[in-house]
Amino acid sequence: MSPSRSILLVGEGNFSFSASVSQQYSETETSITATCLQHQEEALRHEGAANNIKIIKDSGGVVLFEVDCTKLEECASLQGRLFDRVVFNFPHCGRKSGVKKNRKLLKRFFLSCVQVLSEDGEVHVSLCNGQGGTPADQPKREWHNSWQVAAMAAEAHLILSDVHPFESERYQSYKCTGYRSQDKGFHVEKGLVHVFTRSLPYTPAQIRKVEEVVEGDKVQYNIPAELSDYIFRGFLCSGSVHPVRLVQDFLLKGLAEKWSVSMATETIPFLLTAKQLQACCCDVDIAHCYWVQPLQKDLNSDAQTFTGKEKDHLMCSDSRGHTDTRDTLSATCATSDKMDRVRSKAPESLRSACSLDVDPEGESGLYMLRPTLLPQMEELLTKKELINDAESHGEDEGNNKSVEVEGHKKEGPSGGCNGVPSLLFGISGLVFRNVPVNHWALPAFHELLFRGDFISECEPIKLLGQRLETLLVPYGVSLVTEKGGVRLMAQPMGLVGRVSASNESDNIKDVSVTVSLNLDLLAVLLFSLPDWRLLWSHDPRFLQHFALCPSPGKPFRPLSLFPEHFSFDISFWTGPTWEERKFHAVIREASHGTVEHVKLIDMFSHPDLSQTSYCYRLTYQSHTHALSHTQALKFHKDLESLLTSRLQVTIR
Repeated sequence: MSPSRSILLVGEGNFSFSASVSQQYSETETSITATCLQHQEEALRHEGAANNIKIIKDSGGVVLFEVDCTKLEECASLQGRLFDRVVFNFPHCGRKSGVKKNRKLLKRFFLSCVQVLSEDGEVHVSLCNGQGGTPADQPKREWHNSWQVAAMAAEAHLILSDVHPFESERYQSYKCTGYRSQDKGFHVEKGLVHVFTRSLPYTPAQIRKVEEVVEGDKVQYNIPAELSDYIFRGFLCSGSVHPVRLVQDFLLKGLAEKWSVSMATETIPFLLTAKQLQACCCDVDIAHCYWVQPLQKDLNSDAQTFTGKEKDHLMCSDSRGHTDTRDTLSATCATSDKMDRVRSKAPESLRSACSLDVDPEGESGLYMLRPTLLPQMEELLTKKELINDAESHGEDEGNNKSVEVEGHKKEGPSGGCNGVPSLLFGISGLVFRNVPVNHWALPAFHELLFRGDFISECEPIKLLGQRLETLLVPYGVSLVTEKGGVRLMAQPMGLVGRVSASNESDNIKDVSVTVSLNLDLLAVLLFSLPDWRLLWSHDPRFLQHFALCPSPGKPFRPLSLFPEHFSFDISFWTGPTWEERKFHAVIREASHGTVEHVKLIDMFSHPDLSQTSYCYRLTYQSHTHALSHTQALKFHKDLESLLTSRLQVTIR
C-alpha cells in the first residue's frame, strides 16, 4: 500500500485493532478512519477503548461513532470520501445468530462499502477458520453451513483476489471482543483475511459490421453477436505480451532451432467461400462452421489484393457506429537466410475427413467464418510472388546459417536431410467453430499453421513430432500416432494439435507436412490457466501478469479465487424443427459467456402435437468477472426471453 492511501475500519469494538494499525502507519501519510456501531458512551465501556481512541487520534486518525457498516453511504462524515482499503474484522450479527443472518450482514456490508471504495481499492474481511466457506478454510465446512463470503461479495461485483492468514502477532495490542455481544473474543488463531477487489462490469454483446475483400469481391456482413468480443483483439500483434503470443514465440523459437521458419505477414479475411473450403477440404466438421449471409456484396471490387508488401485492412463498425480498422493476421515475421522452395500440397489425410453437403452457389451457404487457416495458407503458397521470393533466399548459400525468430538467433544446421534444408512456412490467426457449449469447446481460437516440404526418407512426421514432443511434453502434451500423422493430446481438453502428411509413400520422393496447433489451449497448458475464457479477459490485471514475458511453466495467479458454480434448468416446447446449434449460440450471447456446460437431461415428443419438450441443465461460472446468484439468475431469465423471441420456443 502506498504511503498516501486511506483506510476505513468498520465494526470496531474496543478500537484495539485500529490503534495497532494507526501505530504501524504513524510514520507514513496513510490516514486512518475507525468507526463503530455503538454510541460513544457505550463504546467507551469496553476495556481499553478510551486509551485506544486516544492513540488513534494522536496518530492523526479519526474516530466516528454510530456508523452502520451496512449503510456507509448514509454517514454524513463519510460523504464524498473514497477509501483505498475498507477493513471489517471478524464480523458478527451479535448474540447467538445463525449463518443466514451473518451471510445477510456480509452481503449488506459489501453492497454498502463499494459506495465508499476507490476504483482500485481493496476490501479486507477477516473470518474465523471455517466461516468463509472457501477451500482456504481447513477443515472446510459444508457449503450450506458457511457464510459463503465469496458469493456474498459477488453480489456487490467484488471478486476474491487473495486469502492469507490473519497475523495476530503483528497487532500486539489487539484484543478481540464482541463474541455474542460480550467482551469475549473470537478464536482468531487460524483466522483468514479475505481480500476483495472490484470486478469489471459485464458488457452486452454488440452487432459488429465487417467489410472485407474476398476473392476480389467486397463483402459486408455482421459478426454473430456471440462472437463480437473475440474479433480484433490484437493478441498476436507485434509487441503483444498476451500468453497466446508468448506461446507462439516459444514454439517458433523451438522449431527454428531445427528448421528455417518463415511467418506470413499478409492480412487475410475472416470470410471464406464454400468453394475455398471445398478446394482444400480440411479436417473440419461442416456442421461446426459459422455460415454468414452478406449484407452487401460488390462484385469485381477494385480493392487491392493482399500481398506481402502492402497489407490491406479490414473495416469494422459496431452497433454504436464506432469504426475499427485492424489487421487479422499475426504481423510476426520469422525468416531464415535459407529457403529452397515452397509447394502447395493439400494433405490427403485431411481431404478425406471432410465432404461439403451444402450448395456453394446457394446464397445461404456462400460464405463462412474461417474454421481453419489452411485454405488461405494454400492460396498464399500458390502465389508466384511468394514462390519467387522463397527461391531467391536459397541461392548461393551454405548449409550452416543463422535463424532469426522475433529477435532470437540460433546457429546450427537446418533440419533437412542429406544436406538439403527444409523450410517451414507458417501463418497464425483467429478461427471460428460453431460448437456446443462445453468446458473445452472454443467458439474462437488462434491457430498456428505450418507447411513444409521434406524428403520422404527423412521421416519428417517423426522429426516434427519429436521436436514438438521435446517442447510440449513437460506441460502435459502427449503424442498419439494415427494413420498419416500424429495427434497432440492433453488432459483435460483433448486435441491441441496435429501433424499430417499429404503424400507420404515409399514411391514418392517428397512429402508435404502440415502442422496445426491450437495456441489458446496450449496457452492454458503452458501457463496453468484455470479456464480458457481468461484469455479473453479485458481486466488489465490479466496482462500485467505477463508484462515481463514469463517463460512457459510459470503458473498464473488467478484473478478470482474460488468462483462459485450456479446451475439452473430450462425447459421448453419446440416445433417440428429444432436446431440445437442456434440454442447454444443464444446461450453464449445471453450469458455473456458465463455458461461453461450444457447438459440435456430430458426430452419428450408429444405424439399428437408434433412438438418436442427439451430440458437442459446449464452451469454458470466465471473466472473473469464477479458472478453472483442474482447475476446468474438474471442471465438465465434473459436466456428465456431470447429463446422465446429468436427461436420461437414456449418456456415451460
